[in-house]
Amino acid sequence: MRDFLQKVDTLRWDDHRYYHQCRINQTLHLISAISFLCAYALLFVDPAAAAMVGWLVGMVTRQSGHIFFEPRGYDSVNQATDAHKEAIKVGYNMRRKAILIGVWLALPAVLAWRRDLFGLIHPDTGLAGYAHDVGLLWLALGVTGLLLRTLHLFVLRSPAWGLAWAFKIITDPIHNVQIYWRSPLALLRGERLDPMQAPHP
Repeated sequence: MRDFLQKVDTLRWDDHRYYHQCRINQTLHLISAISFLCAYALLFVDPAAAAMVGWLVGMVTRQSGHIFFEPRGYDSVNQATDAHKEAIKVGYNMRRKAILIGVWLALPAVLAWRRDLFGLIHPDTGLAGYAHDVGLLWLALGVTGLLLRTLHLFVLRSPAWGLAWAFKIITDPIHNVQIYWRSPLALLRGERLDPMQAPHP
Protein backbone atom coordinates (compact mmCIF):
# COMPACT_ATOMS: atom_id res chain seq x y z
CA MET A 1 0.00 0.00 0.00
CA ARG A 2 2.85 2.40 0.80
CA ASP A 3 4.40 1.78 -2.62
CA PHE A 4 1.03 2.37 -4.29
CA LEU A 5 0.50 5.68 -2.49
CA GLN A 6 4.04 6.77 -3.38
CA LYS A 7 3.22 6.17 -7.04
CA VAL A 8 0.07 8.28 -6.68
CA ASP A 9 2.06 11.08 -5.00
CA THR A 10 4.67 10.98 -7.77
CA LEU A 11 1.99 11.25 -10.44
CA ARG A 12 0.32 14.14 -8.61
CA TRP A 13 3.60 16.01 -8.12
CA ASP A 14 4.64 15.62 -11.76
CA ASP A 15 1.18 16.74 -12.91
CA HIS A 16 1.31 19.80 -10.66
CA ARG A 17 4.85 20.96 -11.40
CA TYR A 18 4.74 20.29 -15.14
CA TYR A 19 1.17 21.30 -16.02
CA HIS A 20 -0.21 23.62 -13.34
CA GLN A 21 2.19 26.53 -12.98
CA CYS A 22 -0.29 29.25 -13.99
CA ARG A 23 -2.51 30.58 -11.19
CA ILE A 24 -5.36 31.07 -13.68
CA ASN A 25 -5.11 27.41 -14.63
CA GLN A 26 -5.04 26.45 -10.95
CA THR A 27 -8.13 28.56 -10.26
CA LEU A 28 -9.96 26.96 -13.18
CA HIS A 29 -8.95 23.57 -11.80
CA LEU A 30 -10.45 24.58 -8.44
CA ILE A 31 -13.75 25.42 -10.17
CA SER A 32 -13.49 22.17 -12.12
CA ALA A 33 -12.81 20.17 -8.97
CA ILE A 34 -15.84 21.59 -7.16
CA SER A 35 -18.05 20.82 -10.17
CA PHE A 36 -16.71 17.26 -10.36
CA LEU A 37 -17.48 16.74 -6.67
CA CYS A 38 -21.04 17.89 -7.40
CA ALA A 39 -21.10 15.49 -10.36
CA TYR A 40 -19.94 12.63 -8.13
CA ALA A 41 -22.88 13.32 -5.79
CA LEU A 42 -25.26 13.54 -8.75
CA LEU A 43 -24.17 10.10 -9.97
CA PHE A 44 -26.34 8.53 -7.28
CA VAL A 45 -29.39 10.57 -8.30
CA ASP A 46 -29.15 11.32 -12.03
CA PRO A 47 -26.13 9.86 -13.89
CA ALA A 48 -26.93 11.75 -17.11
CA ALA A 49 -27.05 15.09 -15.27
CA ALA A 50 -23.81 14.17 -13.49
CA ALA A 51 -22.11 13.67 -16.85
CA MET A 52 -23.46 17.00 -18.12
CA VAL A 53 -21.98 18.82 -15.11
CA GLY A 54 -18.72 16.89 -15.38
CA TRP A 55 -18.19 17.52 -19.07
CA LEU A 56 -19.76 20.97 -19.60
CA VAL A 57 -18.40 22.58 -16.42
CA GLY A 58 -15.65 20.34 -15.07
CA MET A 59 -13.88 19.39 -18.29
CA VAL A 60 -14.41 22.73 -20.07
CA THR A 61 -12.87 24.76 -17.23
CA ARG A 62 -10.11 22.21 -16.67
CA GLN A 63 -9.01 21.93 -20.29
CA SER A 64 -9.44 25.66 -20.97
CA GLY A 65 -6.83 26.28 -18.31
CA HIS A 66 -4.38 23.96 -20.04
CA ILE A 67 -5.08 25.17 -23.56
CA PHE A 68 -5.27 28.94 -23.07
CA PHE A 69 -3.29 29.81 -19.96
CA GLU A 70 -0.63 27.24 -19.13
CA PRO A 71 2.86 28.11 -20.50
CA ARG A 72 3.79 25.85 -23.41
CA GLY A 73 7.32 27.00 -24.09
CA TYR A 74 10.52 25.98 -22.36
CA ASP A 75 9.87 25.15 -18.71
CA SER A 76 12.67 26.89 -16.83
CA VAL A 77 11.33 25.72 -13.45
CA ASN A 78 11.75 22.07 -14.35
CA GLN A 79 14.36 22.59 -17.11
CA ALA A 80 12.28 20.70 -19.65
CA THR A 81 10.93 21.42 -23.10
CA ASP A 82 7.21 21.18 -23.80
CA ALA A 83 7.90 18.32 -26.21
CA HIS A 84 9.72 16.39 -23.49
CA LYS A 85 6.86 16.88 -21.02
CA GLU A 86 4.29 15.80 -23.59
CA ALA A 87 6.33 12.70 -24.43
CA ILE A 88 6.60 11.54 -20.81
CA LYS A 89 3.05 12.51 -19.79
CA VAL A 90 1.54 9.50 -18.04
CA GLY A 91 -2.09 10.39 -18.58
CA TYR A 92 -3.69 12.31 -21.41
CA ASN A 93 -1.22 14.62 -23.14
CA MET A 94 -2.48 17.35 -25.47
CA ARG A 95 -2.71 15.02 -28.47
CA ARG A 96 -4.71 12.42 -26.57
CA LYS A 97 -6.89 15.15 -25.08
CA ALA A 98 -7.61 16.53 -28.55
CA ILE A 99 -8.84 13.10 -29.65
CA LEU A 100 -10.97 12.73 -26.52
CA ILE A 101 -12.47 16.21 -26.93
CA GLY A 102 -13.14 15.51 -30.61
CA VAL A 103 -15.12 12.38 -29.71
CA TRP A 104 -16.94 14.28 -26.94
CA LEU A 105 -18.03 17.00 -29.41
CA ALA A 106 -18.97 14.48 -32.09
CA LEU A 107 -21.25 12.32 -29.93
CA PRO A 108 -24.18 14.80 -29.74
CA ALA A 109 -24.06 15.27 -33.53
CA VAL A 110 -24.02 11.51 -34.13
CA LEU A 111 -26.92 11.07 -31.72
CA ALA A 112 -28.91 13.84 -33.45
CA TRP A 113 -28.34 12.10 -36.77
CA ARG A 114 -29.14 8.62 -35.53
CA ARG A 115 -31.30 8.86 -32.43
CA ASP A 116 -31.09 5.11 -31.83
CA LEU A 117 -27.29 5.23 -32.18
CA PHE A 118 -27.41 2.60 -34.92
CA GLY A 119 -29.68 0.36 -32.89
CA LEU A 120 -27.54 0.43 -29.73
CA ILE A 121 -30.03 2.37 -27.57
CA HIS A 122 -33.75 2.94 -27.25
CA PRO A 123 -33.90 6.76 -27.52
CA ASP A 124 -35.93 8.98 -25.23
CA THR A 125 -38.28 11.43 -26.92
CA GLY A 126 -38.15 15.21 -27.09
CA LEU A 127 -35.36 17.64 -26.29
CA ALA A 128 -35.13 16.53 -22.66
CA GLY A 129 -34.84 12.92 -23.79
CA TYR A 130 -32.11 13.84 -26.27
CA ALA A 131 -30.17 15.71 -23.54
CA HIS A 132 -30.55 12.71 -21.23
CA ASP A 133 -29.18 10.36 -23.89
CA VAL A 134 -26.25 12.71 -24.60
CA GLY A 135 -25.46 12.78 -20.89
CA LEU A 136 -25.40 8.99 -20.69
CA LEU A 137 -23.16 8.82 -23.77
CA TRP A 138 -20.77 11.33 -22.22
CA LEU A 139 -20.74 9.30 -19.02
CA ALA A 140 -19.89 6.18 -21.03
CA LEU A 141 -17.13 8.14 -22.81
CA GLY A 142 -15.60 9.24 -19.51
CA VAL A 143 -15.61 5.74 -18.09
CA THR A 144 -14.25 4.29 -21.34
CA GLY A 145 -11.46 6.88 -21.52
CA LEU A 146 -10.44 6.10 -17.95
CA LEU A 147 -10.46 2.33 -18.48
CA LEU A 148 -8.62 2.39 -21.82
CA ARG A 149 -5.77 4.57 -20.55
CA THR A 150 -5.55 2.47 -17.36
CA LEU A 151 -5.25 -0.73 -19.40
CA HIS A 152 -2.77 0.96 -21.73
CA LEU A 153 -0.61 1.83 -18.71
CA PHE A 154 -0.85 -1.79 -17.58
CA VAL A 155 1.06 -2.65 -20.77
CA LEU A 156 3.36 0.39 -20.95
CA ARG A 157 4.41 0.38 -17.29
CA SER A 158 2.70 -2.09 -14.98
CA PRO A 159 -0.71 -2.80 -13.45
CA ALA A 160 0.40 -0.95 -10.32
CA TRP A 161 1.12 2.22 -12.28
CA GLY A 162 -2.13 1.89 -14.22
CA LEU A 163 -4.16 1.55 -11.02
CA ALA A 164 -2.24 4.41 -9.39
CA TRP A 165 -3.06 6.68 -12.33
CA ALA A 166 -6.75 5.68 -12.27
CA PHE A 167 -6.90 6.34 -8.52
CA LYS A 168 -5.22 9.72 -9.05
CA ILE A 169 -7.72 10.73 -11.73
CA ILE A 170 -10.75 9.70 -9.68
CA THR A 171 -9.50 11.52 -6.57
CA ASP A 172 -8.12 14.58 -8.41
CA PRO A 173 -11.15 16.75 -7.51
CA ILE A 174 -10.50 16.30 -3.78
CA HIS A 175 -6.75 16.82 -4.18
CA ASN A 176 -7.22 19.87 -6.43
CA VAL A 177 -9.41 21.57 -3.82
CA GLN A 178 -6.76 20.86 -1.18
CA ILE A 179 -3.86 22.36 -3.12
CA TYR A 180 -5.54 25.09 -5.24
CA TRP A 181 -8.02 26.74 -2.86
CA ARG A 182 -5.51 29.56 -2.28
CA SER A 183 -4.85 30.11 -6.01
CA PRO A 184 -7.62 32.71 -6.56
CA LEU A 185 -6.19 34.77 -3.69
CA ALA A 186 -2.69 34.53 -5.15
CA LEU A 187 -4.08 35.60 -8.52
CA LEU A 188 -5.77 38.62 -6.94
CA ARG A 189 -2.38 39.58 -5.48
CA GLY A 190 -1.01 39.65 -9.02
CA GLU A 191 0.87 36.35 -8.90
CA ARG A 192 0.42 34.93 -12.39
CA LEU A 193 2.77 31.95 -11.96
CA ASP A 194 3.17 29.65 -8.99
CA PRO A 195 6.77 29.99 -7.68
CA MET A 196 6.70 26.19 -7.16
CA GLN A 197 8.58 26.39 -3.89
CA ALA A 198 6.74 23.48 -2.25
CA PRO A 199 8.95 20.39 -1.93
CA HIS A 200 8.16 17.04 -3.46
CA PRO A 201 5.53 15.39 -1.21
